[in-house]
Amino acid sequence: MHKTVYPEIKPFATYWLDMSDGHEVYVEQVGNPNGVPVIFLHGGPGSSCKDHHRCFFNPDKYHIILMDQRGAGRSRPLGRLKHNTTNHILLDMEAIRKKLSIEKWLLFGGSWGATLALIYAQQYTSNVLGLILRGTFLARSKDADWFFKEGANRLYPEAWYRFTEFISKNERKEVLKAYYHRLNIDDADVQQDTTREWDAWGGAVVLGEEFNAEELEGEVPETAIAQARIETHYAMNDYFIRENQILENAIRIQDLPCTIIHGQKDYMCPIESSFTLAKALPNAKFIPLPNSTHLAHGEEMIDALVSATDAFKPSRSNG
Repeated sequence: MHKTVYPEIKPFATYWLDMSDGHEVYVEQVGNPNGVPVIFLHGGPGSSCKDHHRCFFNPDKYHIILMDQRGAGRSRPLGRLKHNTTNHILLDMEAIRKKLSIEKWLLFGGSWGATLALIYAQQYTSNVLGLILRGTFLARSKDADWFFKEGANRLYPEAWYRFTEFISKNERKEVLKAYYHRLNIDDADVQQDTTREWDAWGGAVVLGEEFNAEELEGEVPETAIAQARIETHYAMNDYFIRENQILENAIRIQDLPCTIIHGQKDYMCPIESSFTLAKALPNAKFIPLPNSTHLAHGEEMIDALVSATDAFKPSRSNG
């Protein structure tokens, strides 16, 4: 019998943490304040936490912490790119951990959230109980190229045609740069149109046949524009990490409990990344899911994620 998410639950605390550099990060706490601490790391970069993200965890067992990464979601100011790098997010996580007097916590992240979990664990290993990862994104140049240059375009040629037709012919050798430029023009109409096309391409890759481009018609929300700006900002800067950094530093976390879950039908972050990570972490549990995509949706994926959180038990050596 497949496991399902836990019932909807409200936070017992919410606040904005002032990072003293112009950013205020939104944080919420859910579940048992005396339970096993776990932080949920959303994707994007630039997405946000959703109400259902609280429900992958047994609220009696876990002290669940969710944050909207700087510039994203409910964090303020929305869409701010200054002082917005991977290391800034890691420092935000540390500030939250210290504010809540948490010694060690479990890291739970998918896609870009998995990237953050891995980099944080490699940098702050002594503060980590373990990792549960979904749809790993290793932020190598070939991972970005799959989406922006050569790879996904061959699976979704019609959507790629629309994505590249939006920009001029002489810009198509550097699609990412063209979209980044347009998203940062001080023109609301240009930002709206650019975000719509950006989301149409991403939606096609993530959702495949389920994607309906007509749903993107109409006014584009400010949160969507902010997410597109942050996504291109990070991609333009190689996600603020060096090439192959995560795999090269895998040895630092080889003794931490780690579960890696990946859908074989994930065409946003192909499963090779999780397979390669699992080879670099021989003690990790690698769970390929034959019928799952990139999203944390669907019976098979939800069963795997909830089973992983239910099964996790901090060892005496790590907490």
